[in-house]
Amino acid sequence: MRIEFEPIKKRIVLREHVFSLQDISPLEVYGVNNLRLSQIEAGFPDIKFVARGDELKVKSHNGEHIEQLKAILGAIFEEIRKKGRISENRFHEMLEQDHEMHAAEAQPEADSETVLVHGSGGNLIKPKNAGQRKIVAAAEKNDVLFAVGPAGTGKTYIAVALAVKALKEKRVKKIVLCRPAVDAGESLGFLPGDMKEKVDPYLRPLYDALEDMIHTEKLKYYLANNIIEIVPLAYMRGRTLNKAYVILDEAQNATEMQLKMFLTRLGEHSHMIITGDDTQIDLPASQRSGLLQCMHILKHIKGIAFIRLKATDVVRHKLVRKILAAYEKVS
Repeated sequence: MRIEFEPIKKRIVLREHVFSLQDISPLEVYGVNNLRLSQIEAGFPDIKFVARGDELKVKSHNGEHIEQLKAILGAIFEEIRKKGRISENRFHEMLEQDHEMHAAEAQPEADSETVLVHGSGGNLIKPKNAGQRKIVAAAEKNDVLFAVGPAGTGKTYIAVALAVKALKEKRVKKIVLCRPAVDAGESLGFLPGDMKEKVDPYLRPLYDALEDMIHTEKLKYYLANNIIEIVPLAYMRGRTLNKAYVILDEAQNATEMQLKMFLTRLGEHSHMIITGDDTQIDLPASQRSGLLQCMHILKHIKGIAFIRLKATDVVRHKLVRKILAAYEKVS
């Protein structure tokens, strides 16, 4: 007689916790238009958030993530209780504490002596801080990379360096660099000149980076023959980019539909780097940032990495950090 036993099914317990905001301002926690809440949610995609007035209820099957969230929000709440508010930079610093929001950050950093490009003036282009080293390491293992952080951390510059390196090594046939042409809506009609003259001021930072890395005559040749393209984001619609290195800068000012359109341009043997600062969104209130949506829904897709840069990664003049700190005190 044969006896068969049914396998015992492991019971998964749904964990729940309620945060009370009775003694602090919910606006300081949720942010304007729930921006801060969206950023918290992006770090915990397996947790369901329900915000109702002065209560924030969270549910998840992952008890460890609930505990991490309790520690982070507890520290944020305490900061608000002491000071009555919390600045954007401080909010992001605390959001990152004791919490590996980005799986890519667990990857080893590139060597600080790694030379990416021999620049046009003989200077060596290499990663200058921990955030940039993480970008370089993650770019080697992933076809799509998001680099998110404050201005001055060199995320765009290092992304362009990676693209130029790939072009020089013949791993790609072309580079495509783009930005939302105007911060809110790409309305160029009121500007003087032809289309190139209208959009060039918005794309100037990309030209500046290229001029540091490629000799003038060679760069002119690349631009004239569309080996390097610098275009407004709106011009990407309908294209399929094969064997290309594609960079989207200022991605926080791309709408959800624009960023979806951009990501689906990815062709065979191509790579993408998307850079942005999720604390500096200039879109009108009626439009939502595609960057925030991507951070939430693409988090666990293999081949896509997210790197968070911090204020400590700022690489501009040493006074920049002091200037930012001074503004921080009065904001």
